Amino acid sequence: MCFRNFCGIIIYRKGATTMIGNKIKELRKSHNLTLEELADTLNKEYPDTINFNKGRISKWENNKEEPRLSSVKILADFFDVPLDYFNGIDLEQAEILPVYSKLSRDRQEKVLYYAQTQLEEQENDTPLSIFEKPQDDFVTAYVEGLVAAGYGAFQEDNLHMEVKLRADDVPDSYDTIAKVAGDSMEPLIDDNDLLFIKITSQVDVNSIGIFQVNGKNFVKKLKRDYNGLWYLQSLNNSYEEIPLTENDDIRTIGEVVEIYKP
Repeated sequence: MCFRNFCGIIIYRKGATTMIGNKIKELRKSHNLTLEELADTLNKEYPDTINFNKGRISKWENNKEEPRLSSVKILADFFDVPLDYFNGIDLEQAEILPVYSKLSRDRQEKVLYYAQTQLEEQENDTPLSIFEKPQDDFVTAYVEGLVAAGYGAFQEDNLHMEVKLRADDVPDSYDTIAKVAGDSMEPLIDDNDLLFIKITSQVDVNSIGIFQVNGKNFVKKLKRDYNGLWYLQSLNNSYEEIPLTENDDIRTIGEVVEIYKP
């Protein structure tokens, strides 16, 4: 307690007077009362006690005079707050303490156990530092093929390579995944990127697809020139076009629907 009763005078610890004055002012203003209105109301509701007046309350609020314990009790009753509120305890705490004190011993132990459990949970919920990156959710997927962004790659049998992928970067709809080898499709597709592929036997002109030419797998853009001749185009100008002729064994595997950057 910040004060005790001694011959009707409140004996304060250091700083307690300022605290009580601030609390009185805080309560008065929260109820939209002027000093005069508060004094008049207190005199009407507590007629057989001390004489409250504007000047006296002002001295309390400005810490120029110490209120007696009896006056503080009247203020606590009027504003409907526990006496401990004037000790600097928050209203929430002040509401809990009287209830807790009225509980039986076994019920107090239950309240204490619950409060300790809540505190442990709160302390374990460590907020993320602004310097920490949030952990991504990952999903497991399988790479089934190798495609060349270069001069072609032969399909490896039973590749079925397990990979962990960021869940947010995995498209909702695709049929299979292939890994890129080479840099012919830079800057869009880099070496070791993963491609999400929709299996289809037909890819639109100017679309990027997966093509098998004479047993080698490519990731290229499908193009057609003014003479009606088909060819595969690289995005990297360092690589030449790959013409497609009737003599080639050509198979369209699918269309690239998304690119995954490891």
